[in-house]
Amino acid sequence: MKLIKQKLNKLALAAALSVSLGLVASSTYADRYVYVTHGQSADPFWSIVKNGAKTAAKDLGLELDYRSPQQFDAVRMARLIDAAVATNPDGLIVSVPDAKALSASIEKAVKKGIPVITINAGEEASKKLGALMHIGQSEYAAAVKAGKYMKARGVTNGVCVNQEQGNSSLDARCAGFVEGLGGKADVLATSMDPTEIRNAILAYLKQHPDVNGILTLGSTAAEPAVDALAAYKKGDHGIKLGTFDLSPRVLQDVSDGKIEFALDQQQFLQGYLPLMVMNNYNKFKLLPSDISTGPNLITKDKAAAVIKLSKAGYR
Repeated sequence: MKLIKQKLNKLALAAALSVSLGLVASSTYADRYVYVTHGQSADPFWSIVKNGAKTAAKDLGLELDYRSPQQFDAVRMARLIDAAVATNPDGLIVSVPDAKALSASIEKAVKKGIPVITINAGEEASKKLGALMHIGQSEYAAAVKAGKYMKARGVTNGVCVNQEQGNSSLDARCAGFVEGLGGKADVLATSMDPTEIRNAILAYLKQHPDVNGILTLGSTAAEPAVDALAAYKKGDHGIKLGTFDLSPRVLQDVSDGKIEFALDQQQFLQGYLPLMVMNNYNKFKLLPSDISTGPNLITKDKAAAVIKLSKAGYR
């Protein structure tokens, strides 16, 4: 009987070791996916994209490598893609703000047999580059919607504030806004610096007193725009402000009536969904069509319900 117990104990130990080793092996050999996005590390929009990717990796048991340049730089981004491709990941998820500058790097991945999904920027270039699909929103169509929304509320002369010239997505947003507003809008080029954005908007308004509508292309520009309007004519200006994308302050300003609306493209999904899709593609060759994550128009009546989710990194 003692000998039988010893054998059973040995078998139990062997089983436990095999399970343990199996767990180690599964974590060691988990599929590894690389994201390369163009968003600056300080941009709150992209921190939510990254949070979506991290959440998906945790939920699915995948290894995540997330890379982005310190500031918008297509040449630097191409190098990041090349470096990622050299590591032979199981999949590459990439934003494409400049198809001309990034095409050679992305095509290298495709030629090596690395599946690619484009997110956020690059809807029109995605299939041409050999990507499986695109996850994001039509920037032009979303901006046309913004322009029409403002026009219906009395805006006759507008300005689009572009903080990243050369970014195809932001350029498309300004073009769409001009179209939606009926052609009566200018484009104001700025940098990502909040103080410069505020001062540029203030100077532009003083030179163009007939402007009664402003569209900013992200929370990094929307927040300084609110400050500029507060300083302009001591806040008594009658100018309607709308923006792309969310932040806790943007949502609070929408709730308070300082911003008319925010166009939400639900960027958490742009981080989360690619891993889910890619994982199923690699395992089962399942592939949906392009996925549109926006635009979702957030107005005063909706803003309060979303603020907590924005602070938590989901909206």
